[in-house]
Amino acid sequence: MTAKSTVETHAFQTEVQQLLHLIIHSLYSNKEIFLRELISNASDACDRLRFLALTDNNLYEEDDALGIWVDVDGRKKTLTVGDNGIGMSHAEVIENIGTIARSGTRKFLEQMAEKDARDSAFIGQFGVGFYSSFLVAKRVTLLTRRAGAPSSEGVKWVSEGSGEYTVERINRPKRGTEIILDLQREQTEYLDHHRLRTIIATYSDHISLPIRMPKAADRDSEEKTPQWETVNTGRALWTRAKAEVSTEEHNAFYTALSYDPQPPALVLHNRVEGKLEYISLFYVPAKAPFDLWDREQRRGIKLYVRRIFITEDAKQLIPNYLRFVRGLVDCADLPLNVSREFLQENQAIDKIRAASVKKVLAALKRVADKDADKYAVLWKEYGRVLKEGVIEDSENRDHIVELLRFASTHGEAAEGGDGEASRPLISLEEYCARMAETQKAIYYVTADSPAAARSSPHLEIFRKNDIEVLLLSDPVDEWVVGHLGNYREKPLQSIAKGDLDLGELEGSEEKEQADRLQPLVDKIKSVLADRVKDVRLSNRLVDSPACLVADQYDMGANMERILQAIGQDAPSAKPILEINPQHAIVQRIDAEGELAEDWARVLFDQAALAEGASLQDPSGYVRRINKLLAQ
Repeated sequence: MTAKSTVETHAFQTEVQQLLHLIIHSLYSNKEIFLRELISNASDACDRLRFLALTDNNLYEEDDALGIWVDVDGRKKTLTVGDNGIGMSHAEVIENIGTIARSGTRKFLEQMAEKDARDSAFIGQFGVGFYSSFLVAKRVTLLTRRAGAPSSEGVKWVSEGSGEYTVERINRPKRGTEIILDLQREQTEYLDHHRLRTIIATYSDHISLPIRMPKAADRDSEEKTPQWETVNTGRALWTRAKAEVSTEEHNAFYTALSYDPQPPALVLHNRVEGKLEYISLFYVPAKAPFDLWDREQRRGIKLYVRRIFITEDAKQLIPNYLRFVRGLVDCADLPLNVSREFLQENQAIDKIRAASVKKVLAALKRVADKDADKYAVLWKEYGRVLKEGVIEDSENRDHIVELLRFASTHGEAAEGGDGEASRPLISLEEYCARMAETQKAIYYVTADSPAAARSSPHLEIFRKNDIEVLLLSDPVDEWVVGHLGNYREKPLQSIAKGDLDLGELEGSEEKEQADRLQPLVDKIKSVLADRVKDVRLSNRLVDSPACLVADQYDMGANMERILQAIGQDAPSAKPILEINPQHAIVQRIDAEGELAEDWARVLFDQAALAEGASLQDPSGYVRRINKLLAQ
């Protein structure tokens, strides 16, 4: 006697409950994408089975004809999407559907809340596509069995999206998964064969597996056994000639590939023949993927071997700094049993990667040269990531450098010193084209924000003499300039480090101040002996009384703050205090007076504040300021 199966009731994870509530009550546009999501999941399940069967042919259970089917029952008002792929075990059903360990659900909820969005089109982008079933269904039933498991280990999962679901073990002879949707009363349009075939043609026509539906006339007749027909072309889009694929087809395929409803900004479709044969199809999204800054969770490039899916994210095919690129590579010269170790050590993979990187960088350069406005949009989305390439990819560094864009002080006089958002960014090539013939270096200043960079006191002498300075405010910029060193034989020089040699700009009047102010310099140096490496007169200040400068080979203050912020120990080096001999405050300080010590400490603290540092003794600074104001 067979024991009755026990029905288990579970509560959804809190975030899944929030997601289901949002789907059922808030998302109401473009609901048809639920079918795209379910077919995409079914295709992935078949791909996973095909890959695992390379090492265990028994998983096919004597049926290697993989496929997907879509069926409707007009009387019961149900729509079924099924596959004979890998299937799921009891534990996998609970893990994959009842709870979500990855961050997709949280990211989806955050983005929907920020935008107050009502469009469901991008739901699959966050890895939560299964739940789109509840856009049209009042109840969802999932029947599944893991390939290779006995028929007694089938699983039935049922939920009405109310916060709970039931799971029970069933006898299921067929491997794979069926998802049965009890449609909502107002969603009966999805019982119409023509409507379903139109949706499949729009979103899933490229799926290489056959997607079958019963012929409408047969299904509607009680006397006939339905005859199934394939409703997708099943020809992989990337295998077609570039000229044969329309923009609309690329847009639809990109959306199916990335779950991004917006058309891509760039399409790179290439076929390589010769000793190594492969096809690459890459897309540059118009908007940065939500997980762009998660360097570990990448879902960029799929790898196929002779149109057989191998792996979801072949990290070896694209470097980290191009992780925003979506697409695939289909190679005819790789074995089907590709392992992670094989990908890491294979020369063919290395050649594909090298060629792919050059294609992407060349495409970006063409946009930069021909359409500055379009490139400005792409740079806003991906500029900070591309900068990583200067550090990580020495082989292509020269190509990456030509793509870099920076804010600068150019044009401030015409704009009155503002217009931050509208001021165009410039390339190093543009900077060099504007340099005076006698200028020895490419000057830059780093800070922790655009505003702090633009207001740096170190810029004063450069503004006075109309010398352009690059304004760097991304944390990665510190590493970028360190790895660049020079550009077209011009060194990149920080205006906040070392001695500033501006040649002809330094007049004799400034040099004559040295003897007169030497007692003051000595006094300040003695007062601040524990905080500064040196005190000297400045030739870089115009309006400010003092500034802090790093010694030529010391770490700059901004870099030190960045390292401390990420929890790394930064080698502490005392700064150099430079004072402005022309400033009224400096000229009035009596080196022998009783207030000289207070002035020395105030000058140091003001210089630290000006470059974004925090004060060691804020209350002492306020007390000294009040004392000096009272005089």
